[in-house]
Amino acid sequence: MELSNRAEEVLEALWKAVHEEGRDGLPLAELESFTRDGALAELEEPGLVRVRGAVLHLAEAGEAEALGTVRRHRLAERLLADVLDMPLTQLEEPACRFEHLLARGIEERVCALLGHPKRCPHGLPIPPGPCCEAREAVDLRLVCSLGDLLPGQGGRIAYLQAENPRQMQKLVALGLLPGTPVRLLQRSPARVFQAGYSQFAVDAELASAIYVRPKPARSAGSDGARPPPELRENSSASWISL
Repeated sequence: MELSNRAEEVLEALWKAVHEEGRDGLPLAELESFTRDGALAELEEPGLVRVRGAVLHLAEAGEAEALGTVRRHRLAERLLADVLDMPLTQLEEPACRFEHLLARGIEERVCALLGHPKRCPHGLPIPPGPCCEAREAVDLRLVCSLGDLLPGQGGRIAYLQAENPRQMQKLVALGLLPGTPVRLLQRSPARVFQAGYSQFAVDAELASAIYVRPKPARSAGSDGARPPPELRENSSASWISL
């Protein structure tokens, strides 16, 4: 269904109000400009929204459309922040414009290229799409988790995405910040990687919280059954306990 930009803005605001703010809907008094330009009528006619009293509600038929709008907006923010390195304070307006250009199908490709991010740069959840459930392999990912790198492959940290605040604090305390160069040394039994002049060993869960802009792998040997020479020579790798 093709909707105008203004109609999609209403759906996005409704979805956030209902699913993230715990509200029943949006007061019509807050939507006067959308009434004047016909955006509300555009959504009412196909039954995507309904009006009860003085409140606009999201109808069941509009759930999928609203979720897709939120997903495209937050993917657009992630793309602008991770690929174009745009500051958080400047994301909102260009993301609003860019989300309308992410046609269905293209958004799945963008999501795959970014490594199926779970949260936008502001920390809000990105609703998963079919590509996230399938986790189809993409050869030219722009961003992936540290755990998805091959031994010998490296890049620079793009962002951290830990669900547990304590994990995030540990990563930041170790200096693992966006822009830090990293290289995976081995994958098992633990993910061992180099960041600067230090080496760290983490489990798969913590490795999945570190997202990297990868470079081509230097050496894609076995799955890390035997540590590379530089790791065997340097036994100072530190273990990050959870």
